[in-house]
Amino acid sequence: MNEKKTSKIREIKETASDAAEIIRQFGNPGVLESLNKVKDTAKIVNEIIQGLTTSEMVRNIENIRLISENLNEVSTKMENTASQLRETGVIYEASELMKSAKGSINSFSDSGKDSINGQDLRDVSVASKEMLLSIKDLMNEITVTFVSSKKSATIHNVKDTIKEGYDIYKTTTA
Repeated sequence: MNEKKTSKIREIKETASDAAEIIRQFGNPGVLESLNKVKDTAKIVNEIIQGLTTSEMVRNIENIRLISENLNEVSTKMENTASQLRETGVIYEASELMKSAKGSINSFSDSGKDSINGQDLRDVSVASKEMLLSIKDLMNEITVTFVSSKKSATIHNVKDTIKEGYDIYKTTTA
């Protein structure tokens, strides 16, 4: 039992000695400087906490939370839309259309024997324009002919001839 008392006394003595050393260290300029920095940091943290608890900051934080939720919803909707587009094949068809258009554009610039060059396009354009002008002229001629035949009673004579032919047909078949 004596040993226990001595060990306890020794522990108390060592603890007191350690405490005295710590107190001596507080007098050291480096420790004081570090403690002052900790104190300043604690003040800044306290000011930040007070700033975060103001009604404006609480509203801002709530708005940020709502924005985050909305972005998550939009992201989900975009994913759903993309998967629906994939399922319907719209993306594949658009991709194929772009490939086809690119191939057509490339055929203009290729120098192979089956490629289309600028002169070919110009020739097609000129030929199409001439064809449309010819069709327009033909329509004008038909219109003029119809109007003039109406005035000259040619149509009336053709109508009478057809009627007489029909009457002859009726007479002979009766």
